[in-house]
Amino acid sequence: MSATLVEPTPELAAEADARFEGIADPVEQALAVLRWAGETFGDSFAITSSMADGLLAHLASRAHPGVQVVFLETGYHFAETIGTRDWIASVMDVRVLSVTAEKTVAEQDAEFGPALHDRDPDLCCAMRKVQPLARTLAGFDAWGSGVRRDEADTRRGTKVVDWDAKRGMVKVNPLAAWTQDDVDGYVAAHGVPVNPLVDIGYASIGCAPCTRPVAPGEDPRAGRWAGRNKVECGLHT
Repeated sequence: MSATLVEPTPELAAEADARFEGIADPVEQALAVLRWAGETFGDSFAITSSMADGLLAHLASRAHPGVQVVFLETGYHFAETIGTRDWIASVMDVRVLSVTAEKTVAEQDAEFGPALHDRDPDLCCAMRKVQPLARTLAGFDAWGSGVRRDEADTRRGTKVVDWDAKRGMVKVNPLAAWTQDDVDGYVAAHGVPVNPLVDIGYASIGCAPCTRPVAPGEDPRAGRWAGRNKVECGLHT
């Protein structure tokens, strides 16, 4: 990894957010944000992907070719998600890094009992997602996510460029202002890989035991941890 080009600070993030928030065209805005992150932080910038689709990876590959894409391999993913990851890795100018938890699923079951995700999903997410991501991002100065404001009430205030105080780094959300129509249009225009589960009603795709399809008109996040007072895994909160 190359040396840090610019020191990440809250002030740097706020200045960049003010600069890019005013770009009206969603594609131009996303590319501008990603280009800035790549030029500012170089190899110290990475994006994350849940592999619901390759939209963010495609945009990042245009703005910052060879960008590293962090994928959290929880051990509970749908086969379709793993297939989408491999698809994206094979057709885009990105470097996919699959990150695993410190414990395998079998080791976690042995210590905490089977199906921890059913009994304590917050703890399961912490061990299989939050901690592995924190460990991985410790080697970077900035990271990007595909979070959109229209996905959930908890994401309405998402900034295009933000300061991740929990990790002490800059966080960019190039898709923050995008709508589903924007996503669909870009995917169709560029032939972007999409997880096959989307076609059968999975609006938000996470681990298999904690994800279900959603009904037409239902909140896109309703299929995550259905029946529980939980809508976030902790990565973005």
